[in-house]
Amino acid sequence: MSGLRYVYAVCRPFGTPLQAQLTGVAGVPPGLLRHRDLVAVVSTVPAADFGEEALQAHLQDPVWFAATARAHQGVIAALTTVTTPLPLRLATVCEDDSMVRTMLEMHGDAFRRVLDRLEGRVEWGVKVYTEPAPAAAPGTVATPGEAFARSLHERLAGRAEDCRIHAPQTCPVSGPAVRNVLDAAYLVPRAACEEFVELIDRTPEEPGVRVELTGPWAAYSFTGEEPR
Repeated sequence: MSGLRYVYAVCRPFGTPLQAQLTGVAGVPPGLLRHRDLVAVVSTVPAADFGEEALQAHLQDPVWFAATARAHQGVIAALTTVTTPLPLRLATVCEDDSMVRTMLEMHGDAFRRVLDRLEGRVEWGVKVYTEPAPAAAPGTVATPGEAFARSLHERLAGRAEDCRIHAPQTCPVSGPAVRNVLDAAYLVPRAACEEFVELIDRTPEEPGVRVELTGPWAAYSFTGEEPR
């Protein structure tokens, strides 16, 4: 069965080896393909599953999609511990190594600009959830936690180099009526991560308000790709 090249990320050359037991999409360990001063992180995947038609069909399968996304993210997470990766979109596939090098050559300047900007930085995600107020004045809508979320965001943005506000996520209709009032990503230098996390830890939560912190991630929200 012929194989294609799955591309996880682009990065600068790095000296620390990836985990020996690391496997990626289709259970294959990732490898490094160097072109000039850039490295593509790749693995071989079966054409029967990742050829154009087969891939489009697989992407409609939630079980397959979730498994592939987990494997993809696992490689990105491993890379983040040893270098600064520029994650590529899920299921970025090239015909062979030559096509991977062509991609690096064609988009190399853009890749370098992003990598220079992200060097030594990671992404933290912060979500704030609230429950509705027990009682609201007639004709008004109770919005507990929104002022808290705004204040928290302003303080976190002051400690970050950049931030992105995402559209609030829709919470499940079953269970408590919870609202997502903040869904934000923050670009933080690695050296400032402890202080950033401590700022959240030291922030007292209000009744009916919950803060969720995730990370550190590769900087998906600042390269056009997001961890979901």
